[in-house]
Amino acid sequence: MKNISLAFALLAGAAMVSTAQAQQVNILSGGGAYQESQQKAYFKPFEKATGIKVVEDEYNFELAKIKSEVDSGAVKTDVFDLDAPTTLQACAEGIIEKVDYAKLGLDKSKFIGADRFDCGVPTIIYGYVFAFDTTKLKPAPTKMADVFDLKTFPGKRALQKSPVANLEWALIADGVARAEVYKVLGTKEGVDRAFKKLDTIKSQVVWWEAGAQPPQLLADGQVVITSAWNGRIFNAIKKDNKPFKIIWDNQGLDWDVWAMPKGAKNRDAAMKFIAFASGAETQADQTNYISYGPANKDAIAKIKADILPDLPTAPENMKTAWEVDPSFWSDNGDELRERFSSWLAK
Repeated sequence: MKNISLAFALLAGAAMVSTAQAQQVNILSGGGAYQESQQKAYFKPFEKATGIKVVEDEYNFELAKIKSEVDSGAVKTDVFDLDAPTTLQACAEGIIEKVDYAKLGLDKSKFIGADRFDCGVPTIIYGYVFAFDTTKLKPAPTKMADVFDLKTFPGKRALQKSPVANLEWALIADGVARAEVYKVLGTKEGVDRAFKKLDTIKSQVVWWEAGAQPPQLLADGQVVITSAWNGRIFNAIKKDNKPFKIIWDNQGLDWDVWAMPKGAKNRDAAMKFIAFASGAETQADQTNYISYGPANKDAIAKIKADILPDLPTAPENMKTAWEVDPSFWSDNGDELRERFSSWLAK
């Protein structure tokens, strides 16, 4: 009987392993150095820990991708890495699921920004920053407002081809207190004021659209200073040995979150992945590969001392930081993007 029981136990165990190995979770993220860090900290360790295969692909964080899958009823993706405005819009349109932290086995209070998102679990906090080539720009800029000083710091500068962060920076450079930015930007006069400030440097701006462009523009000498996502500059400094330096002054903090589309085929595997990728240990591990701050507060204490200063959430870098307001951009983004496009065309 003992032998029979043992045989059944072995068969059951083998069946469980076989089932796990047969499972998969399809994940879409943003590519580049960011997705490489996810591969090392999340995807491969998750496969090893669970036997569930991760099938990954890249996209440009477009809402249309989620809508096309959900509306067609042919949902291929189980987990999306989403930016903050897209998360809010997708949640409002009912095409991604609301988060049940209890079912995920997570403590919502442990996640920075969790109260902002009903339909996503925060994964990283990144900074909209400026950076320059230390060998080419002298004197060296030290604050965000220096970007708007063409006399002291002549030369081309690169900005993202988007109103997000640019309008906020313009107002702050024009004297608006960080705490008042969205109040001012919520008025016609405030929007006019922001664009008027951008007018002062418009003739010297090169516009970038992909995250890999800012470090390349600096390296090629096409610009002397650029806005960027902090992780891209970190990667250029650490991996490519570029003589770049980040200006942390008035960085804009923003989030990415994990979200599940309505109708995900591998929902259980998706939930297991999100829970795994939201752990303090795994989020701390991601900082070994890219300089984005973990959303899990418990991860901070687990980050290596020599890595912490390069993170947007390091205490020193947070002194003048402001948070990009996803609700504001969800409510006003279409109108401001239209205004921005018209302004660019002039």
